[in-house]
Order: sequence, then C-alpha cells, then structure tokens
Amino acid sequence: MMFNLDEWLAGIDREWIWVVKVFIVVLITAFTSFFAKRLLARVHRKLHQTPTRWDDIILGAMMRPVTWIVWLVGLDIAVDIIYAETQGTIFTYSDSIRDVGVLVCIAWFVLGIIRGAEQEFGRESDKIDKHTVVAISKLVRLAVIVTAALVILQTLGFSVSGVLAMGGIGGLAVGFAAKDLLANFFGGLVVYFDRPFVIGDWIRSPDRNIEGTVENIGWRVTMIRDFQSRPLYVPNSVFTTIIVENPSRMANRRIYETIGLRYSDLTSMDKGVAEVEAMLRSHDEIDPDKTLMVNFNEFADSSVDFFIYCFTRTTLWVKFHQVKQDVMLRIADIIEANDAEIAFPTSTIHIGEPIEIDKS
Repeated sequence: MMFNLDEWLAGIDREWIWVVKVFIVVLITAFTSFFAKRLLARVHRKLHQTPTRWDDIILGAMMRPVTWIVWLVGLDIAVDIIYAETQGTIFTYSDSIRDVGVLVCIAWFVLGIIRGAEQEFGRESDKIDKHTVVAISKLVRLAVIVTAALVILQTLGFSVSGVLAMGGIGGLAVGFAAKDLLANFFGGLVVYFDRPFVIGDWIRSPDRNIEGTVENIGWRVTMIRDFQSRPLYVPNSVFTTIIVENPSRMANRRIYETIGLRYSDLTSMDKGVAEVEAMLRSHDEIDPDKTLMVNFNEFADSSVDFFIYCFTRTTLWVKFHQVKQDVMLRIADIIEANDAEIAFPTSTIHIGEPIEIDKS
C-alpha cells in the first residue's frame, strides 16, 4: 500500500505537525547536501582525468558553495514553516539571510575560480610573469569582493547610489587621511607591473641605505633581508622616488685591478703585459666577447703600473671571487716568471756631496 504523507500527518497531534514538517525538511536537506557532495566529488574525479585543468578548477570552486546553498534553501523552508506556526518576528529575516548567504556563496565560487586561475597561470612561468599574475589576481579579487558587498547592501535595502555618493564625499577625507597608504598601494602596483625587481633578486639603492634580497612584495611594504639577515620593511612608495640597482640581472661581473712593478723591472713590462692578456683571453671563466684590456698605465711614485679590465662569465658573488683569486695568482706567476717583482711603497733618500766650509 502506497505511503500517504497527508494521512500519516493527520494521525499526529495537530500541535506537533509543524515540528514533524521541520524535521522532514531538515532531513531531506541533509540527504540532498550529502548526495550533491558525493555526485560533485565523483564528477570531479572523472574530470581530473581530462587533459584540461579548467573543468577541475570550476568544479572544485563549485563544490563547497553548492553544499552551503542547499543548506541555506532547506533551512529557509524550515524557518518559513516555523514562522507560519509561531509568527515569531525573528523568523521574518530568513529570506534576507538566505539571499545574503546565496550571494556570499556565489562570490565564494568566483573567488575560487580566480584562485585556481592564478595557480594555473603561475605554472606557465615561461610564458607569463608569476608576479604579474599575482597582482592581477589580487585586483580582480578586490573587485569581486567590493561588488559582492554592494549587491548585498542593495539586497538588504540600502541604496547603493547613496552609499556611493557618501563614499565619494567621504573618499576625499579618507584620501587625505590615508594618502601614505594609497601612495604605498600604487607604489606596489608600479613594482608589480614595471618589475624593476622580483622575489629573490638582490637589490640596492645608492640613494638610501637599502641593500639585500627581496623576500616579499606586499601591497604596502616590500620585505628585504640584508646581508646580516635583518629584515628591512620598505614602503612601496619609496621605490617611485629612488634609484634602484638590480645586480641580480647583470650578465657579467667586472675585474678591474691595477698592479705595480718595480722601476727596475720596466724592461719586463711589455712582455709581461702581453702574457697577462693572453692568459685572460684563454681563461675559461673570462668572457672574451666583453671588453678586455691589459695596458701599461702609469709611472707612479714607487712603481710602474699596468691595469687589467675584463668580465667574468659568472655573476654569482662567491664564484666571482674564486675566479678573481685565480686570475690574480696567475698574474703573480707571470710576473715572477719574467724575473720581476710586484712593487710596494718605497722611498729613496739621495744624500749629496758634503759642503766644504771655508774657515779662512
């Protein structure tokens, strides 16, 4: 015999019928939420096997908001049943709470897609700059949150045009009060889009006592760790007014040194300079395509000087000093092989003939 819900409810005490209805609605809502979650999870596993990841991103962003929407709708129906029986004033707000909750879930879903898109584009680091992706993602998320907030205000009965008008008037006062904050915000945008540096770069400024490795670029400040492992928090607006050097992006490092020989070794200068230049051109770690000079340069106070000017292939600080050490030691060997010596500061005093004094 087919089960008749109306006949079953007719056999229950009239005062408790609404309680049973509420229980049934909540039970159906729980089952619907459970099966919706299981269904979406199964579809998600199937889509995970496809080559494209965008279907995974969309469905992954959908799963939790859909579950919450099912509960919001189900509980709203249950509250309507309670209100019809009790006429409680507090239950009159259920529709507004449901609408706000659904709008929040929609915003949650859109933010999930944005987060997934950020991760997806971030993987394509060879095509798109990661930090630009992060900056655009933050701007789009901010736009979604502001839009959702305005729609929620409109749903609750507030006039959005009035809110925007008040915002325009109050925005002037807020702008003056928070001008430094806004300057840092736009400074952060300049850093993100102009990309004078990225996370991991070693930067320094000749205008300020700023030098270290960039660890984080925020909307207000950039965190730089100096070479004593101290964190420096630099407001982003500073980077729009100072010169920033980025040694991390240089293609080579320069060796520029002056070496002095004794004056008595001047006859060995020509041969020694030629051998030093040949050594540099054949050195595996010296870039021969860059400027390379070795020339006799100066008659100094206590030496005759020649200089070397060349560029290493490496830009790494530690390896650069290892290459430079090897070059300097080879130069010392060449000087010694030519029976010359590296000069050091000396002074020579010349004493003239004694002066005879006529005593007559």
